[in-house]
Amino acid sequence: MSHYSGPLLTLSTGTALLAARDSGAGTWTGSLDLGRTEGSAVLEADAWQWLGQRYAYPGKLKDRTLYYWDGEAFSAVSRFSGSLIKLVPTPWGAPTFEIDGIKMLPTAKESPFEDARRKVALVEPRGKVVLDTCGGLGYFAACCLEAGVARIHSFEKNPDVLWLRTLNPWSPDPEAPASGGRLQLTHADVSQAVAQIGDASVDALLHDPPRFGIAGELYSQVFYDQLARVLRRGGRMFHYTGSPNKLTSDRDVPREVARRLEKAGFKAELALDGVLATRR
Repeated sequence: MSHYSGPLLTLSTGTALLAARDSGAGTWTGSLDLGRTEGSAVLEADAWQWLGQRYAYPGKLKDRTLYYWDGEAFSAVSRFSGSLIKLVPTPWGAPTFEIDGIKMLPTAKESPFEDARRKVALVEPRGKVVLDTCGGLGYFAACCLEAGVARIHSFEKNPDVLWLRTLNPWSPDPEAPASGGRLQLTHADVSQAVAQIGDASVDALLHDPPRFGIAGELYSQVFYDQLARVLRRGGRMFHYTGSPNKLTSDRDVPREVARRLEKAGFKAELALDGVLATRR
């Protein structure tokens, strides 16, 4: 799917745009791609121009919602196909996303992009072939590209998440020159597709599955055995687990994961909000 290149509005940018028009200003300067770049909009009474395109002013905007131009008006970046999925702006620029109101990426203390960068650094992707099991918005992949990865293969099961990626300027585009042909994005369930990946064919792994209650198969011994098979000896994997409260969940998910990974042939230790494992 091709990536959207039009403006993205939040409550704050839309309000600022309208306030500039109402004050009689002829232009408004700011970012309409979530902080990636800045530019100036030419303001008219009934419309405004951005990068040579003309747009109607937005109607009522909601907080915690992103809006894109659908060809006729500004619509929320959200879809409902069994679950409500939406891009959600953050103070950091890079958005997170929610499924039925559950936030999929940590954003309380820092940008989800910076969070991804710290985790990616643990597997040292420069010059390596990396498997990214659950691509999400692609922040792991973007950080790998930034760090000089040789090639990264990302899998994403949810078609609505793939659609969100096309509207998110922080999500890497496999077809963009900046990707240099190094990013392969596949719409597939990695728990099944991993069987088609060759033995010891990847140098590093990034595994950021949904929580255990949603995707237990991605925490199974069978799946971890497959990850051990495709990763070369000495290769590193970062496995996000989150930090569920043992008192409320009655489980220690990170340590459960570490034990299963050890059984699969890894040396595992707790790191950040997950497990860092090395193939023995």
